[in-house]
This record gives sequence, C-alpha cells and structure tokens, in this order.
Amino acid sequence: MPMWEGRFSKKIDKRTNDFNSSIRFDHKMYKEDIEGSIAHAKMLSKQKIIEKEDELKIINGLNSILEDLESGSLEFDPNAEDIHMFIESELTKRIGKSGKKLHTARSRNDQVALDIRMYLKKNIIEIKGNIKKLILTLLDKAKENTETIMPGYTHMQRAQPITFAHHLMAYVEMFKRDMQRLDETYERVNVCPIGSCALAGTTYPLDREFEAKELGFSKITNNSIDGVSDRDFVIELLSDISIIMMHLSRISEEIVLWSSWEFKFVELDDSFSTGSSIMPQKKNPDIVELIRGKTGRVYGSLMAMLTVMKGTPLAYNKDMQEDKELIFDAIDTVNLSLTTIEPLIKTMSVLKENMKTAAEKGFINATDCADYLVEKGLPFRDAYKIVGNIVKYCIEHNTTLEKLDIETYKQFNTAFDEDIYSAINLINCVNKRNVFGGPAKEQVEKQIELARSEFI
Repeated sequence: MPMWEGRFSKKIDKRTNDFNSSIRFDHKMYKEDIEGSIAHAKMLSKQKIIEKEDELKIINGLNSILEDLESGSLEFDPNAEDIHMFIESELTKRIGKSGKKLHTARSRNDQVALDIRMYLKKNIIEIKGNIKKLILTLLDKAKENTETIMPGYTHMQRAQPITFAHHLMAYVEMFKRDMQRLDETYERVNVCPIGSCALAGTTYPLDREFEAKELGFSKITNNSIDGVSDRDFVIELLSDISIIMMHLSRISEEIVLWSSWEFKFVELDDSFSTGSSIMPQKKNPDIVELIRGKTGRVYGSLMAMLTVMKGTPLAYNKDMQEDKELIFDAIDTVNLSLTTIEPLIKTMSVLKENMKTAAEKGFINATDCADYLVEKGLPFRDAYKIVGNIVKYCIEHNTTLEKLDIETYKQFNTAFDEDIYSAINLINCVNKRNVFGGPAKEQVEKQIELARSEFI
C-alpha cells in the first residue's frame, strides 16, 4: 500500500496506480537512491535526529538491498509507486521501525531531485569518456591522411582542395566543444538539493553541507523552492546531447555519401555494414543512417521537456516525472551512437585515389590559378574573370587546368608561364595554405598534436 494512504478513505484504483507509477523507468536510479539514503541516515545521526543504532541498522539494511538487487536475488516490484517507495518499503520490511525513521526531514520532492542529479553526474562522465574515445579515433585517422587530397565542398559543390585529415579535424573541434558544454553542465548539475524537503525546508536542524559533501556535491542549492522545482539542468543536458547527436548526424551523413558509388571515398568494413534481402550487390551504411534517425528522437526529447516545464507553477508538480524517461532515453541513445560510430570509423578504409581523382576533376584549384595571376600583377577581379573563362573552356573541351597546354593558357593572358603548373598542383595548393588552422600538412599535424595533448 502507498505510504500516504492514511489521508484517504478509499483504496487507489489500479488504473490510477499504473498511470502514476514510475518504477518501470526510475528503477535505473536505485544505486543513487540508496547512496543518497545512506548519506541522509549519517546526517540524521550526526545531528542527533535519530539514534546511532538506527543509523547503523539503516545503512546495513540499505547495503543488503543493494547487494540483493545487484545479484538479482531481489527484483523490483512493478506495483511499487516509484524506486524511492520500493526501497523504503523493502528497508522497513528488513529492519522494522528503524526503517521508518529514514524519511525524517526529507520529502520525495528533494529525494528525487537529488537522485536525478546524482544519476546525471555519473552519465555525463560516461558520455565524455565515449566522446574522448571517438576524438582519439578521429585523430588517428587524421594522422594517417595528412597527405590525402580531397575536394572541400560548399553548397555540396567541389570548392577548394583540402586533405581528408583537415576535414576530420573539423569534427574533432565539434566534439571538443561538446566536451566543454558537458563540463559546464556538470557544474550546474553538481549542486545538492537535499534539505529542501517538499518546498519549504524543515524544522529539523539539518547539516546540508555535510550531506552534500558525503555525496560528492560541490555546493548546495540556495533556495528550497528552486531546489525541488528546478529542471533546467535536465533541459541543459538534453540540449548538450542534442548538439552531440547533431554532430554525429553530420558525420554520419557524410559517411553515407562517401560510401556511395557516386563518391566512393570510403569503404565501410563488412562488420559495420548490412546487406539487402533482395539485391545481392548491396552494402548498406545502416549504422550511420540509424544515428541520423535517432538524432530526431533526441531532439524530440528536448522539445518535450521544454514543453513540460513551460507551464508548471512553483514548486514541484507531477509533470516533472516526465523528465526521467526523456533524459534516460537520450543518454542511452547518445552513448549507443558514440560507441557504435567509433569502431565504424576506425575500421573504414579510405580510398585515397578516388578522393584525389574527384579533386582533380572539380577545378578546385581555380582560385589558386587566379592568385597566380594576381602575383603577376593583375587585379584579383580581372584574374577571377580570366580563370572563369579558362574553366568554361576546359569544360567545353573535356579537360582540366592541369592538362591544359601553355599555349592555350597564353591565349587567355600572356602573364601565364610554365610555373602555372606548379601553382595549380593540388598538393602545392594545399600546402601553400600554411596558416594556423589551415589544410597544409604542417598545420594539420599541429592541430592533431594540439588536440591529442588535451586528451592524453
């Protein structure tokens, strides 16, 4: 029976209980609930609110529950209202009236706020670890491809020559920012609400700082109403995860393109590809397609949580119970996506010659050709127009800038000489862009080492 049944003259309808219950998903926080309760018992005893004997019984009882849940000898009761009531009820069954003293100077409102913060702290660390592993894999792949010429794109049109390493390092920067955002969110999650009680604190002489320190929090909440009604930190983490998923989706989209016959820049390992039930030639990039799809699901959780919170008056409202399914699913999704795409990238083959061929056919050294004329004294706009005409000529005659003979070049402008071929050589074009952050081999190697030094 519910702990709160004394106020009611009728038993709760099973449909109400099923609808109200959260045990089916908040059981994930059983460790956090037990850890929080152990710290609470220690604080109550320290403050002489309960006897030392009661503290020891409670702690031993909670540890035995944890051990039995971990071993599988104790199962969660699907009829329990939530994980908090399940553990308290089981504790009272095991140790008697001492178990009933645990909830002194505590409400489920601050208890659940505490548990979710503890759970999210642990999971932020796990997400960061998975991002770090992905970054290191990208760095390894980049180091192998500092001389792998490929076309850089704008508007999905071939634009300028870069290296595959330079392209991958753009994703490293994205994931580094994701790590920074998670660090900032962790600081705001790492605030202990216990002692806020239902919304107005308590008349008991609590030591909130002691309890927070026991649980590894950096500080306590300043306002008891905000302590139980704040879910900004859940929304913030959902936002962080949404941005991570957006970055994963972008690289997934590129891998889908790169692995297609139209590009054929990479070949996915057989262990991270699937086939067709009817077309024997197919090798499908299902993994990265799923990551693309799951990104929308995470966005949905963020929008749902923003919508849940937008109309809730202070302080706690049952609407907030929706936070757990949303954030739990988003955490599971991002971790699954990160741990799946990392080995996919590690094992994929880079088809360097195909990338180079695509670069050669795209006139992506046209800007360098124009810069060559500028170095010969022409204004950039005049040089730009001349090279545009040369590109048009090459398209009409099915040739490239590299293959055009010097006599033809001179027909467009007499400033052209034999050194034009060195100026438009793709490797030279890349390595001349020797500015910090640019695609030159020297600069990309600096980027790789700089990034690696942050994670090793």
